[in-house]
Amino acid sequence: MRRGMTGEGRLTGICFLLMTLAGWASSPLFLKYFVGKIDAWSSNGWRYGIAALFWLPIVIREITATEASPGLWRAALWPTLFNATGQICFAWVLYLNVDPGMMTFLLRTQIVAATIGAFALFPDERGLMYRRGYWFGMVLVVGGIASMILLRAEMPVRPGTLGMILGILSGALFGGYALAVRRCMSGYSSMTSFAVISLYTAIALMVPMLLLGDEHGLIVRHLNGFQLMMLVISALAGIALGHVFYYASIARLGVALASGILLLQPFVTASASAVLYGERLTGKQWISGTLSVIGAVLLLYVQTHHPRGAGARSLIPLRGVKGKQESGSNAIGQETL
Repeated sequence: MRRGMTGEGRLTGICFLLMTLAGWASSPLFLKYFVGKIDAWSSNGWRYGIAALFWLPIVIREITATEASPGLWRAALWPTLFNATGQICFAWVLYLNVDPGMMTFLLRTQIVAATIGAFALFPDERGLMYRRGYWFGMVLVVGGIASMILLRAEMPVRPGTLGMILGILSGALFGGYALAVRRCMSGYSSMTSFAVISLYTAIALMVPMLLLGDEHGLIVRHLNGFQLMMLVISALAGIALGHVFYYASIARLGVALASGILLLQPFVTASASAVLYGERLTGKQWISGTLSVIGAVLLLYVQTHHPRGAGARSLIPLRGVKGKQESGSNAIGQETL
């Protein structure tokens, strides 16, 4: 329990965290629902456009503030590049014969990308290379994901190779997003930072929708009222509200505990996908996926217990969470989904 946190505050934090988990775990399920109804470009553009409208008041406040954060708009460009590119890969995975459960396990590659990149960018992280627990966790993550891929031939419906590649690539890009957030957004408010990144990302995803999407994005006019409602809910739950709940939970529980619980996301998504879409991972794949998540837990444990002075930051991003930055009580999160 964080110092000074009451039982009621901790319970509130757990509630916020469970809502975050529900929102981020359901995001791939919503995306799967729209496969065959709208194209990936339109799905990306509309969902992020709706989420950006949610954050627009914060952006307007930043623009009109007499003491606006200097350099914020320029600093947000690099995180946006990784976020938007990763989101494009992420959305296309489900259109290439990869189901939500498999995809969420593939996204654990973001942990590998984030920790390797941290060695190059942040000297205070390099001490992790001398911790045996770190390498054991890394082997579990990489080995678990590799086993899931190699065992895909045993699945009732074999996932597409390109979809698998894009799933791994999207995880790596989200890891890069985490690094870019830590590198570029230090010192800025978490809420304001994500609001600006969300606006930038919406623009970056709406342009290809207008150029490449079916009917230039107007394919959504063929959706019925229920389907349009699902589109709005998916944007709010997975992107906009998910991050609000996440920030609220880490303020009450801390980054380490929140990150650990959110590692349950692949299991929640895969279980729900089995019920909703008939996705069937084999027993060996469940074991492999579980090993990859255990490795992620070990990496998180080693990182949070690594002595590197005050202001130590977590680099384990979750779809999730797509990256976090912590400086004191400030943290910025991921998994835009």
